[in-house]
Amino acid sequence: MTSKERVKKTFEMEKTDRIPIDYFGNAGINGRLMKYFNIDYYGMLDALGVDFRAIYAPYKGKKLFPEKEGMIVNDVYGFYSKWIEHETGGYWDFAYFPIQGADDETIASFPVPDPDDFDYGDVLRQAEFFKDRALYAGSGGFADIINSTGRVMGMEQTLINIATEDEATLAYINRRSDMELKTLERTIEALGDKITFMWIGEDLGTQIAPMIGLDLYRRVLKPIHKRYVDLTKSYDLPVMVHTCGSSSWAYEDFIELGVRAVDTLQPEAANMSPEYLLDKFGGRLCFHGCISTAGPLAYGTADETERDVMEKCTVFKPSRSYMMSPTHSIQDNSPTENVLRMYESAKKYGKY
Repeated sequence: MTSKERVKKTFEMEKTDRIPIDYFGNAGINGRLMKYFNIDYYGMLDALGVDFRAIYAPYKGKKLFPEKEGMIVNDVYGFYSKWIEHETGGYWDFAYFPIQGADDETIASFPVPDPDDFDYGDVLRQAEFFKDRALYAGSGGFADIINSTGRVMGMEQTLINIATEDEATLAYINRRSDMELKTLERTIEALGDKITFMWIGEDLGTQIAPMIGLDLYRRVLKPIHKRYVDLTKSYDLPVMVHTCGSSSWAYEDFIELGVRAVDTLQPEAANMSPEYLLDKFGGRLCFHGCISTAGPLAYGTADETERDVMEKCTVFKPSRSYMMSPTHSIQDNSPTENVLRMYESAKKYGKY
């Protein structure tokens, strides 16, 4: 069974040969795994048995945002990151917020790329390279209203402005969404039947509770998310939504929109255990994630990591709706042997 067939059948909750497998890692763990296999990044994914591949149209337009010393700037969204080292490696942290404290005119007119300035021809090259893998457009950060705004405005002001429905902030958010929707449509059109599903995201939970109220989600965020889901459904493609933390409180609304799968399923967060999710949403949603990057994978042994994967597979497999993945990018503090055992165990215990 090909990766594409495996993932498509899982979205339909039909029996496959094994559960689909996904991977996310930061630069440090990627480098260690590539060194272990003595192979490049995509060869490493093949060696781990990863079924999923992201497809995106590269930005080719003019630079919209100025450079800042010691930082890198995202050419599409305009957020700035700085490399921060820590005891096990490092990460890129958000370091400068260009519209934090800005006036309404500056916020409403913050640059957004023209959808014509993306290379849609390149998506076909990517699709040919990945062949029978399960290809998706978007990502866990695509369509994300809170985080994507917070990266340029700062999280505190973003939450306040969304809650008060600040006109300038909503104008910027809607302009950004218009751009993403147009690039999404053109990407899907370019890929045709080669695309498997669409991925969007919105972090909605802390570890113990919702980040925002359900009323605010329904009033401000949900109508924007509906545009993405409706567009994707018009091409008869399933949609998966990424939400961090305790976010199952929004799943009924996702189901109403027509969302087919949810990610990232942090099992240590409130109301996010596999048993709870299956009891409340089994048969109505598929599940992607649930191998915690803050659990045995990072802090346990290889045997404990294997046991964690086995337990998740044992609970989820009967639903035929599970796709194994780490809950976030695997961090530098995860021992290489634990990561290798994670993927060996997924193939071992994920067989039907």
